[in-house]
Parts: sequence; structure tokens; C-alpha cells
Amino acid sequence: MGNAAEVELFGNDDWSVQADGIEHRETGYFIARTALAMRRAEGLWDWPLQMAEKRWCRPSLFREAFLAALDRFGIPRDAELIRSFALGYGIRAVVSPAAETFVSLGDMLKPREIAEPVRAPASRPVRALAAAGA
Repeated sequence: MGNAAEVELFGNDDWSVQADGIEHRETGYFIARTALAMRRAEGLWDWPLQMAEKRWCRPSLFREAFLAALDRFGIPRDAELIRSFALGYGIRAVVSPAAETFVSLGDMLKPREIAEPVRAPASRPVRALAAAGA
């Protein structure tokens, strides 16, 4: 587990990024470096979604520290990271704090391809056929 006395690679009011991972200063909640890039089955990043469930976790400070950790540890970002923050925290969390622009949810999320429905040939109920004399 991290220790604030270790060399800090990045820090903000809530989080400390160290060589072995990131740690929340107040609670001691620790995310190991080897676990930062964890994904869920659908490809979304696990930690932005998990941390969104924590009432004590301030989104902007977690995002700042998480992105700094990815950069320091050479973990590449992708579109699923943006989607993970958007789904976990909402659109405001994916826009940098200095930006005052609006980002629509549609810009963050891409709909899945919708398959054309397969229509089975309609069959007439047996009673309708019998009534028609068939």
C-alpha cells in the first residue's frame, strides 16, 4: 500500500500518485499501479466507475490524479476512458476544469449498431383457418 512519505510523482488536495499506485490522502484508499488499467467486460475502465460510487471521492480531483498516474506509468488512454468517466460521474467530469464548453452525452457515447429485426412470416391462427373452411 502507498505511503505519503514515499516520493510523490503527482499530488493534489485529495490524491497522491506514487511509484506503486495512487492513494486517497484522507481515507487511505489505495489503487495499485498494476490495477489502474482494469476493464469491465464491456471494455469500460473499472476505476472511474467504481470511484463514482464513493461519496467521499471528488470527481475532478480523482480524474486529475488518475490521468496523471496513467501518464506517469505509460498507460495509454482510449475512448472508453472518456465514456467511463461520463457514465460514472456525468459529462462535467470529462471536460477539463478550465473549459467552459458544453459537451453533449451524444458526443461521448456511441450507440451500438442496431440489427435489423428479423420478421417471421405471419401465420394465421388455426381457428381462423378453420372458420374460413380451410
